[in-house]
Amino acid sequence: MNAPLPDVAGLLDQLAERIRPALTPDTALVGIHTGGAWVAEELHRRLKPMLPVGTLDISFYRDDFSRIGLHPEVKPSAIPFVVEDQAILLVDDVLHTGRTVRAAMNELFDYGRPASIKLAVLVDRGGHELPIRPDFCGLALEIDPRQNVQLRRNEQGLLTLTVV
Repeated sequence: MNAPLPDVAGLLDQLAERIRPALTPDTALVGIHTGGAWVAEELHRRLKPMLPVGTLDISFYRDDFSRIGLHPEVKPSAIPFVVEDQAILLVDDVLHTGRTVRAAMNELFDYGRPASIKLAVLVDRGGHELPIRPDFCGLALEIDPRQNVQLRRNEQGLLTLTVV
């Protein structure tokens, strides 16, 4: 059974306010496809950093690629700024095991050596398998390990969270 979670717009507002004191004008936001890219776009609108938002598709960097194969909708990564010596705010929708974030950091380093990487997530659902924790989090919750938290975007761009 699906259970609704708090309003995403409110969570994004809270997350932006937690990030704002640590954000410099030249901090670069990079969202992980797909949900993390949506969250990064929304945070970019709220925080207004100078650099454009970047996106990563970590499909080829996953450590389970050989077991599960390629996702059917691979999207190109787009980093419209120089990563070398750049402060990066890596953004994802849901932090679970930490493997997606690890893959994203591996891909970022292919673009150059950032000065720093901080992690912002809309939801930290627990179940971490790697020593990866968010610097900024909109909502921390514990759910049954067999369940998932999903971020969806409708045709009008409205984001909703659901536990399935």
